[in-house]
Amino acid sequence: MNVLLDSHLWAATLSMAVPLVLPALGGMFSERTGVINMTMEGIMLIAAFFAVLFAYLTGNAWIGLLGAMFMGGLCSLVFAFAAIRLSANQVVLGMAINLFALGLTTFLYNTIYGVGGTPIETPSLPHVNLTWLQAIPFVGGVFANQSVIVYLMLLIVAGSHWFLFHTKLGLRMRAVGENPQATELAGINVWKLRYAGVLMGGLLSSLGGAYLSIGILNLFDVNMTSGRGFIALAAMIFGRWTPLGSLGSSLLFGLATALGIALQGHGVSASLLEMLPYLLTVLAICGLVGRSAPPAALGLPYYKK
Repeated sequence: MNVLLDSHLWAATLSMAVPLVLPALGGMFSERTGVINMTMEGIMLIAAFFAVLFAYLTGNAWIGLLGAMFMGGLCSLVFAFAAIRLSANQVVLGMAINLFALGLTTFLYNTIYGVGGTPIETPSLPHVNLTWLQAIPFVGGVFANQSVIVYLMLLIVAGSHWFLFHTKLGLRMRAVGENPQATELAGINVWKLRYAGVLMGGLLSSLGGAYLSIGILNLFDVNMTSGRGFIALAAMIFGRWTPLGSLGSSLLFGLATALGIALQGHGVSASLLEMLPYLLTVLAICGLVGRSAPPAALGLPYYKK
C-alpha cells in the first residue's frame, strides 16, 4: 500500500502513459470518422527511428520530432489513400503497415548503425522543472519534473475533448463516423474528413513514438515500441473512443507498467510483472468490447455517388 502512495510511482505512471495516450487519441480521431486504425504500432516505430536519425543529423531534438511527425504523417496518408479511396480491408491494411514498419526500421537500423547501435550523442527532448510546484506535497513529486511531451500530452487531451465535443468540425467528424451518407447529403465532404481523421491519428502516433526514442531515452532499438500501439488500441476501446476515457485507461496501463518496475526486487517474479500491461490489455478487450459502442459506420467503406 505504501508503494501506491509514492509520488515517484505516479510520476512514472504519467510518463509511461504518454506513449499510450497519444496513439490512443490518434486512433480515436481516425475511428470517429469511420476508419479502423490499427497502424499505431507501425507508425510509432517509424517515428521513433526517424526521430533519432534526424535529431542526430541536425543536432536538434525538436527537428528530430518534426521529422518523425512528417514521416509518420506520410505513412498515415498512404494508409488513408488505400483505405478510403481504394476501399482496402482496413484491418489487413493496418497489420500490413505494422509489419512493413518493423521490417523497414530493422533494415535501416542494421544498415545505418549496425552492432554499435544509435550514437549516444543523440540529443533528447528537454525536461521541464516546475520549481513552483515542488513545494506542493505529492503533486509536486508527480508533475514538477517531467518531459516537455508530458505537459504537451495533457494539453492535447484537453484540446481534443473540446474539439471533438464543442466545435462544429468535431461534430462533423463524429457524424461522418455514424452516418456518412446523411453527412454527405448535408453538404459535408466525407472523404476529406476521413483523411483528416487518419492524418491526425498518424501525427499523434508519431508524437508518441518520438517520445519513446528522444523523450524518455536518446536511442532507438529494434521493435522498441514492444506492442504499445496495440495497448493504445485497447486503451482507446476501454476509454469508449473519448479523449478523457483514453487518458484514464492509458493511465491504468501505465500504472501496471510502473508498478511492475517498482515491485521488482520485492520477491515478485520479474517476468510476471512484465506481463501485467499485456494481460490487462486482453482483459480490457475481452470484458469491454462487447459493451462499448463504436461509431456505427466504423470499417465500412464509403463510395461517393
